[in-house]
Amino acid sequence: MSHTSIQQRYLESAERVITIESQAVNQLKNQLNDTFIAACERLMNCQGKVVVIGMGKSGHIGGKMAATLASTGTPAFFVHPAEASHGDLGMIGERDVVIALSNSGETHEVTSLIPVIKRRAIPLISITSNPNSSLAKASEIHLTVKVEQEACPHNLAPTASTTAVLALGDAIAVSLLEAKGFTPDDFALSHPGGSLGKKLLLQVEDLMHTAENFPAVTPETSVKDALLEMTDKRLGMTAVLNQDKYLLGIFTDGDLRRAFEKGIKVDTPIEDVMTTGCKTIAADALAVDAVGLMEQNSITCLIVVDEKNKPLGAVHMHDLLKAGVV
Repeated sequence: MSHTSIQQRYLESAERVITIESQAVNQLKNQLNDTFIAACERLMNCQGKVVVIGMGKSGHIGGKMAATLASTGTPAFFVHPAEASHGDLGMIGERDVVIALSNSGETHEVTSLIPVIKRRAIPLISITSNPNSSLAKASEIHLTVKVEQEACPHNLAPTASTTAVLALGDAIAVSLLEAKGFTPDDFALSHPGGSLGKKLLLQVEDLMHTAENFPAVTPETSVKDALLEMTDKRLGMTAVLNQDKYLLGIFTDGDLRRAFEKGIKVDTPIEDVMTTGCKTIAADALAVDAVGLMEQNSITCLIVVDEKNKPLGAVHMHDLLKAGVV
C-alpha cells in the first residue's frame, strides 16, 4: 500500500469516528426525559457532595464529570470503585449523592458497592446503556445512554458510548450551573491560578503604577520637562494635573510626535499640546475591562481615577500582558 493510500485511510478513519460519535451525542437528546429532570433535582438538593464512581474508561469520564461539576458550583469528587472497596468508601457521607457509571451496568467493582450504598441510604444515580442491569435496578434514578455502535470498527472499544456519557455529564453540570445562577465571578473563585482566574479576578488596582511611579506634571511644565518625566517613568505618557491634583489631560508619545510635526518648541507649556478628555478607568474595574477599553480606543495606557476624577495611578498594556490578562 502506497504512502498516499495510508494517509487517505487516516482521514477516512477519522471522518468515520467523528461522524459516529457526533451522531451518538445528537441522539442523546432523544433520551432526555423526566428521569433527567429527577436527577438534576436530586443533585440540586444534595446537602453534601456529589461522588462519581466508574471503572476503566467510564472512570476517566467520571473523573472529568466530577471536575466539571466541582468547577461550576456543585461540589463533587471522583472515587475509584476498586479503591472504594478497600477503604475509600469512607469518603462517602450520608448527605452525599453517588453517580455510578457503567456501560453494561454489571461492572463488578461498581456493583459490589451497591449493598453498602443502599445500607447507608445514600441516593444512587446510575448511567448505563441497559435499564435492566443490576446497577440500573438498584438505583433511585437511572439515566440510559445507549449508542447504536461504537466508533471502534470491532464495536468493542468504548468510544461513542463514552463520548455520549461525557456530553450527558456536561449537560447535567451546565443545567445545575444555570439553575443555581452561577456567575463568572463564582467561576473565577475556583480557577484563581490560570488565565481564566486572571481575567476574572484581577482588578486594575492590582496592576497600576502609583505614587512615585506615576508620571504627572502641572499645566505650566514645559514639553522638555514633560518628556523627561515620561522617560523617567517609562509609561509613554504623563498625566497633567492642576494644583489640587485633579486630572486636566494627558500627554503621550503620540502627542509629542504631533507637537514636533507642528514645530512646537520644547519650552512650550504642556497645557498647549496635551490631550483633554482622556480615557480613564476606576481602580476596582476588572483588568480585562481595561484591555477592552484600550483596544477600543487604540491606546496603550489608562489613567486610574477615583469617583471624583482624581488620579490614583496608571495602568499600561505591558502590565496587562505581563500579568497574563491579554
